[in-house]
Amino acid sequence: MISLLLLIFPVLATLLTGVTAQFKCPQGTGYFPDAQQCDFYYECSKGQYEEKLCPDGLVFDDSDPNHERCDIPANVECGQRTALQEPKPSKGCPRANGYYRHEDEQVCDKFYNCVDGVPIELPCPPGLIYDDISSTCAWPEASKRKCTNSKRDVLDDGFSCPEGNVQGPGGRTLPHPTFAHPEDCQKFYICRNGVQPQKGSCPPKKVYNEESFMCDDPANVPGCENFFNGKS
Repeated sequence: MISLLLLIFPVLATLLTGVTAQFKCPQGTGYFPDAQQCDFYYECSKGQYEEKLCPDGLVFDDSDPNHERCDIPANVECGQRTALQEPKPSKGCPRANGYYRHEDEQVCDKFYNCVDGVPIELPCPPGLIYDDISSTCAWPEASKRKCTNSKRDVLDDGFSCPEGNVQGPGGRTLPHPTFAHPEDCQKFYICRNGVQPQKGSCPPKKVYNEESFMCDDPANVPGCENFFNGKS
């Protein structure tokens, strides 16, 4: 009988300790993190506390106890507070709030901003892809995400931006390179961030010079010297 009590007592002591253990406010007022759960925190007032929970998908920022703030995980260092509330997923949203990659794994340049379970599709700037770790758009070489999407935008006349960097005068890489139109000396193409094609046109009586990447006098561009002859 005594041996049985000795076996039971440690278990009871452990259970009672778990039940009676309570959070203690570090100071009279402020907002303080839970020790295990990153989206769970406490509001302290005059030494008494109230349990609080961030919206699903956000976590508690404990950097300043004087401010109550929930933010996306990429902006908060949770440390050992690895537990989270049960997710409330919806179509396009693994959790109710936050930024998430597009559901189509081949679509790397778009992502979802989820607000209360409603996904809002957003595009990355030209040339960038959505990065899961930083929850923002990044250059492919700066992201650990392996994106196989090689689809490039094509204009209605068939032009698309070529791959690779374009060197300008002095060997400098052009951030928005331009290319000559194959038939019209006055027109050219602009590749925003090297990937997004747009149409461009030189001002009246000027033609595009693919050597200088600028609009120029027709006399300075071989093959375009007489382009405006007979044109009003």
